[in-house]
Amino acid sequence: MQNTRLNTLVDGSLQRTTQWLRNPWRRISVLIISLLFGNFLASAVSTIAGQRAEPDILGAAIVVGITEVISWMTYASRSQVPGARPSANQAANQAANQFINQSASQSANPPRPTPRSLLIEALNGLKLGLLYGLFVQAFTLGS
Repeated sequence: MQNTRLNTLVDGSLQRTTQWLRNPWRRISVLIISLLFGNFLASAVSTIAGQRAEPDILGAAIVVGITEVISWMTYASRSQVPGARPSANQAANQAANQFINQSASQSANPPRPTPRSLLIEALNGLKLGLLYGLFVQAFTLGS
């Protein structure tokens, strides 16, 4: 691709935003905002579905499908989703193999798993807020 003004402007702004979001406090604030937005979204989804009198089964199927896709992206192993961190079993197997292969005099330092991307964690927070909000709505309505 050509190095145009627009490309350099977009690349620079993306790099600045990525650098800005690397701060742990900002990352936590983005995750909390996504969790709270999921809670708001649950209230909006249940209100709109009830007002429009659309089929509840279709709406529930869509919500379940979206949450399952987000769960798959969040918790799948590295071989299934590009960019995902290794699963707990893979990390445990790697740590066990390293421990077995090392001599008794050396200390075993298991590899640290790579952190998930902020987008995947924010989507997971949105999903958790959505499901929590739907459960609260169900208990509130008594159904």
